[in-house]
Amino acid sequence: MTNILKSIRRFDEFTFYWLFRFTRWWRDSRLAIWVSRSGDGPYYAALAGVMVAVAVEGSMIFLQRALIGFAIELPLYWWLKNTLRRARPALERLSFRPVITPADRFSFPSGHATAAFLFAGLAAVSFPAYALFFYVWASLVALSRVALGVHFPSDILAGALLGSLIAYFTLQLPIG
Repeated sequence: MTNILKSIRRFDEFTFYWLFRFTRWWRDSRLAIWVSRSGDGPYYAALAGVMVAVAVEGSMIFLQRALIGFAIELPLYWWLKNTLRRARPALERLSFRPVITPADRFSFPSGHATAAFLFAGLAAVSFPAYALFFYVWASLVALSRVALGVHFPSDILAGALLGSLIAYFTLQLPIG
């Protein structure tokens, strides 16, 4: 079993360095920083607030689901990250320098990826005409975290899965 885990770890590190090199143009243009910041918490609240304020059809039920989903996501993500305690890439390899300073020491799962895919899952159901946009945006937020050097690929995959599962669970709840 340890050989399998070591192989997965080596592949994760190889993929991290490959993606980091491949996305250099994205970092140099600062687009990766902007995309990553679009996945920061306050923007979710602001977008939901604007949708409710302008009375977008379905925005109230979306807001209710988002509040429940994030009430589940935040403590669960925090508990997982602080229980599993996987070091970020820069802490694993002291010669590596990330582009941005991460908020904490641990990387698994990616909170940005978790929140982005939770939001995308809920928004895609509430506003199906924009589903593709929401999922492309969530994928770019997740990828930006590797491009900026603060997450391994498995961190963002785990975050995407966790966020999607929380969205699915939240959508099963009787709301409205």
